[in-house]
Amino acid sequence: MNANTITTGEVRLSYVNVFEPQTRPGSTDAKYSVTVLMPKSDTAGKAAIDAAIKAAIEQGVTKCWNGIRPPQPAICVHDGDGVRPSDGQPYGAECKGCWVFTASSKNAPGVVDINVQPLIDARAVYSGIWGRVNVTFFPYNNNGKKGVGCSLNHVQKLRDGEPLVERVSTEDAFGAPATYPQPGAYIPSAAPAYVQPAYMPAAAPAYAGGVNPFTGQPM
Repeated sequence: MNANTITTGEVRLSYVNVFEPQTRPGSTDAKYSVTVLMPKSDTAGKAAIDAAIKAAIEQGVTKCWNGIRPPQPAICVHDGDGVRPSDGQPYGAECKGCWVFTASSKNAPGVVDINVQPLIDARAVYSGIWGRVNVTFFPYNNNGKKGVGCSLNHVQKLRDGEPLVERVSTEDAFGAPATYPQPGAYIPSAAPAYVQPAYMPAAAPAYAGGVNPFTGQPM
């Protein structure tokens, strides 16, 4: 591997988008990405990151910074116990005690399990799992802003973890149970009894003498 490409030890993964690219606000490029939470106890892992960043800076001097090293290039690795550079707000509780960086790529990363077999079930790779990532740190010069970013190459899932997803309970979503008639409990009111009247034909008129008064003939 290049000096600026590393494979981490066990890290926690957040904001996982490794099967479908997403377009971030303010950008027109859809990218695959993952935010990496590296425990500060992994001193060897942090040393590997620092060495890769140093190599990327040296590459940037000759590749995109016109032979001049910026006095303070922007670095993509941040302290999870500090505040986010984007808005000055503290990082989430899951970032405490970790180094935090986001790796992204326009190309789909390889995603494998602990046996290095392809993972195709997107439900198995979610925010909160533990795994390893292979990433490349690279220099950039974006409209005068010079720094070091991180490209995502591959992701390996090692084990499950508590999902980093905020979900409300069903009670909060739908409220307290309401009293509704249960299936089969509805008893309709009795229909009024309808009595079919007996049909009584009108009696035939009686004619005196048994003679039809219209024809004069005997009946």
